[in-house]
Amino acid sequence: MKLIVLFCSILLFISIILLSSRDAAKEYIELSKATILITPSLEAKFQETVMGVFKEEVEKRTGIELLQSSDWNSKTLIVLALSKDVVLKEQSLPAHSKEKSECKKEGYRVLHQTIKGKDVLWIIGADFRGILYGIGKTLRIAEMSKGKIRIATKIDIAESPKYEIRGHQFGYREKANSWDSWTVEQFDQHFREQVLFGANSFENIPFQENKPSVHFKYDPRMMEVEMSKICATYDADYWVWTPAIKDLTKPGNYKEALEEQEDLYARCPKLDGVFVPGGDPGKNHPSVLIPYLEDLLKIIHKYHPKAGLWVSLQGFNEEKINYFFKYVRENKPDWLTGLVNGPGSPPLDIERAMLPEKYQYRFYPDITHTIRCQYPVANWDQGFALTLGREPCNPQPVDYAKFFRRDMVFTDGFITYSDGSHDDVNKVIWSQLGWDPNKDIKTILEEYTRFYFGYKVAKISTLGILDLEENWRGSLRYNRSIKKTLALWEKLEEENSGLNKHNWRWQQLVMRAYYDAYIQERLIYEQNLEKEANNILVSARKIGTYEAMNKSLEKVQMADSVFVAVNLKKKVFEYAEALFHSIGAQTSVLKYHASDAERGAILDLIDYPLNNRLWLEDEFEKIKHLKTEDEKLKKLELIRTYEAPGKGSFYDNISSVNAKHVTSRTDDAIDYLWENNGLSRKRLSTQLFQFTPELEYEGLEFNTNYIIRVTGYGEALLRANGEHLKPIKYEKEYGEFKEFYLPQALVKNGKLKITFDKPNEEHLNWRKQSRVTDVWILKQ
Repeated sequence: MKLIVLFCSILLFISIILLSSRDAAKEYIELSKATILITPSLEAKFQETVMGVFKEEVEKRTGIELLQSSDWNSKTLIVLALSKDVVLKEQSLPAHSKEKSECKKEGYRVLHQTIKGKDVLWIIGADFRGILYGIGKTLRIAEMSKGKIRIATKIDIAESPKYEIRGHQFGYREKANSWDSWTVEQFDQHFREQVLFGANSFENIPFQENKPSVHFKYDPRMMEVEMSKICATYDADYWVWTPAIKDLTKPGNYKEALEEQEDLYARCPKLDGVFVPGGDPGKNHPSVLIPYLEDLLKIIHKYHPKAGLWVSLQGFNEEKINYFFKYVRENKPDWLTGLVNGPGSPPLDIERAMLPEKYQYRFYPDITHTIRCQYPVANWDQGFALTLGREPCNPQPVDYAKFFRRDMVFTDGFITYSDGSHDDVNKVIWSQLGWDPNKDIKTILEEYTRFYFGYKVAKISTLGILDLEENWRGSLRYNRSIKKTLALWEKLEEENSGLNKHNWRWQQLVMRAYYDAYIQERLIYEQNLEKEANNILVSARKIGTYEAMNKSLEKVQMADSVFVAVNLKKKVFEYAEALFHSIGAQTSVLKYHASDAERGAILDLIDYPLNNRLWLEDEFEKIKHLKTEDEKLKKLELIRTYEAPGKGSFYDNISSVNAKHVTSRTDDAIDYLWENNGLSRKRLSTQLFQFTPELEYEGLEFNTNYIIRVTGYGEALLRANGEHLKPIKYEKEYGEFKEFYLPQALVKNGKLKITFDKPNEEHLNWRKQSRVTDVWILKQ
């Protein structure tokens, strides 16, 4: 009896396994032995492209060489068809999807069917682009590994893009932090990958600079043509960004500018759009620029009759803006295709409302910079701003999705501003939201990581990218995400070192995790040293000012000789070296010949002091030259109590994420003042500022006298609880003070609000305008 029961149990167990295996087999189509059947309706050159793209991308990831079929005899088929085909090799195409997305411009459908016992994966496009986008979707959701490719059986995805223009700018120029080292083959691969994620436009930056790059492998004039050819291969639109930099009113400049442009257009086999920024760079008045543009289009159409001409109003003042729109409304020029909104343009909603419906409206968003830019990192810690700078690896999927959904509603599409490969994640976010603004960000990232890193690590590396964005939220000192993020990427690094060893996207993400962790360790260490150095100054009266200054400097300068987290720094440098070899990423001016420190040279700033030792060195040197010991002691006491003015008093570093009383937000991430290639010796707090900050306090004492002290640069038009205060001291240079007596009558219920009126300084560059960096409320 026991044997019978045991035998039945074994049979049941085997049956369950077999049924489970059979059910599992039904969940996926195995495509490793599939053949590709392609519609003859597609032009021969496009047939070659789609076959090449599909076969090559699969082979890179699996080692499988998919074969092409001319009939339906294969057991498993991948069919590339056009929605207009209706019948392909005597087999009817599937009935249209519910929304008929595969019939709309650039739309596609990816669908599995079983036909007469055969597994058929349909990739149906409305046009050639649609087939490419369908291939892209297939590659992004398939499970691929060595010798294996499979896709879910229940798949039925149909999609068409919401926005007509979806592209990115790629400048083969010295300023780019990696592209100036690329080959034609690298650009071809990169453009292909952008297309597979939904892009349809690429904008080049020709002849903007005379300065050659040491990394150039080709004459830029040649690369301009090659980029045009690559776009023709993938049927992507080729744009050029060609500012009118020269003063067109000067003799010869007008003619010379047009001749320079004509030379480019004559050489390019494909050209679809020309974008001339009105300013940034360029300062020509629209009364001069408009006739130039009209003449320019005539030249463009000599070689590319269907190309459009676009202009932006970047940097225009109110008079120039009004002049332009008055001209457009009255003349309704046919030479103008559309308007571009870029950094420095009028607000999107206002500009769209002023632009007649006849014209298209394109966005030119900056997705590449972190500070001093259109979309600065919100509330960014100074430790990152000083070290990572303006062009680090900056995956910000959540933030850029928010910006996209807020700003894109006014436009017909976008071509983003980019200056390197560091913003690769952001490009994909914009490309995919250009298809559907409601797409789930995590899903987009999982397709990104699956395509580039493999399906086995897609989910965990997606979390890793999201965690890198969290690393930049709030205070660096107290951010708990950074160590967790590093642990995640270290685990991925250890488990997938061979798989992604030469993958530049992987390299820069892992490098960022190490970089963030290193900066956090160093910031905590160096700030603690400064606290200890300030404590030494307490004994200045007892041991003498010279001895106190020497001991204080010795303590704070330990950061230059006793190092922390050297293993983390070593990993950053290893990945920087790997990135230089994989894509020519220039993370240092000296070592890798980056164009300048702002252009992604994060190695050159990685050890920039995160305490005030440089400032202290300079201040102590000044103190040594004071005449009396009392003067020296007074100055040292000011330094010692700079951020700790004593009980009952208050201090705020205006743009610090740790500021307790600042209620306003900075116009930029921190409005960081860039000078001396990022190596300023100013006190750290004075490198941050706001133009018109607001601060609120509670707990001020009744019948107590207070002095409000302010430092920064230029004017400080201060109000206390709405009342304008007259200064009792008013110095305007960096490191100098303005002081205001606070009347007791203005302090109500212990509460105080400080605001600053903005002086009329529109005639000044923003770097020269007045700003506030530090504010004290000093109990007397």
